[in-house]
Amino acid sequence: MGNCAIVGINWGDEGKGRMVDLLTQDYDIVVRFQGGGNAGHTVINDRGKFALHLLPSGIFRDGVVNILGNGVALDPENLWKEMGQVTEKGVAITPENLKISDRASLLLPWHRELDALEEQRLADKQYGSTRQGIAPFYSDKFQKKTVLAGELLYPQVLKEHLLDIMAWKNLTLTRVYGARPWTEAMLDAWLEDYCGKIKPFLCDTGAYLKEASRQGKRILFEAQLGSLRDLDFGIHPYTTSSYTTAAYAPIGSGFPGAKIERILGVVKAYSTCVGEGPFVSEMFGPEADRLREAGAEYGAKTGRPRRVGALDLVATAYGVEVQAATEIAVTKLDVLSTMEKIPVCTAYLVDGRKTTRFPFPAALDQAEPVMEYMDGWMCDISGVRRWEQLPQAARDYVLRIEESVGCPVSCVSVGPERGSIIFRHKEK
Repeated sequence: MGNCAIVGINWGDEGKGRMVDLLTQDYDIVVRFQGGGNAGHTVINDRGKFALHLLPSGIFRDGVVNILGNGVALDPENLWKEMGQVTEKGVAITPENLKISDRASLLLPWHRELDALEEQRLADKQYGSTRQGIAPFYSDKFQKKTVLAGELLYPQVLKEHLLDIMAWKNLTLTRVYGARPWTEAMLDAWLEDYCGKIKPFLCDTGAYLKEASRQGKRILFEAQLGSLRDLDFGIHPYTTSSYTTAAYAPIGSGFPGAKIERILGVVKAYSTCVGEGPFVSEMFGPEADRLREAGAEYGAKTGRPRRVGALDLVATAYGVEVQAATEIAVTKLDVLSTMEKIPVCTAYLVDGRKTTRFPFPAALDQAEPVMEYMDGWMCDISGVRRWEQLPQAARDYVLRIEESVGCPVSCVSVGPERGSIIFRHKEK
């Protein structure tokens, strides 16, 4: 068994966290390689229910080393608070099981302010940001206007660097948005309250991963969000500001030479979307409300209701292609158990033409869904643990996904708990 990346195939919120938590039983290291605290991975296990935003989802497994790679938007404040919430429930977090790349850039305290101010300025044209500072952070990172986490170990260099950046950033805060400026005293408080506390976890994670690989350790790469939110391949401009694809995992982890033999793409049995942007198979009215309630579709970070829709095979096939997925996990199949007829979006109509190819972003607003309806199974499947025990209609639904996207379905989730899973194909 080689290295594996667990990635989202659609808009995010597919259930990647529960799959990472489950599959870490077979791996030695879990690495978050991109994104920040703007999305949540919900994990339910014998320790309780958790909504993780920055911590890798392998943190609950004894003996597993968890890494925040250089591609992550490292928010010291939210990370420290999250660590506290997890340790309060009896989960040990030490420099032995959590390592933070010294090359990760720090999400600075004004990034969240700028995120909120820009969304306010955009008004009805806003992107639907979670206002966690992600877009301003990555913008500044590419402008080389952030500091590396490793600079926390060099106080004199750090302070001078931060003050230079603060003076530059205050120009935007005050002159563009009319907001208050940051001061040195405010910056000192932030450094003391949060940054100092994460210093023991900093190290050269690239060197650690390279040596671990040499020793034959198995690495699991954990992505945030999904294919359609990728900065380059997503529904621009309604994307995140990082690369959500498995191809970026080696770079964002700090180990560019890593080989990934297995790419598990996670697909929800129906579609959901948090934030703005085109969502072709979206459902509305009472039908949508029932599906949202059945699936508890509310954002793990924001708590806001997720948009829901029919399974979108066009978007899913595109997501599989973008991720180069070698297999698929279908989650939340049990949520559909009360639907007599289950809608499936099998194609789009764009400019009056039927297509199964995901369109260029500018054409998505004009796309209309071509819907088909499959028979439901109308019974509780949450206790099923073997493929052949699923009702035929449920198996047909899963097989339709597999056939349409050209990628094998290796497992099916029928509940949020660790054990609520059906493994369909055994690994060779």
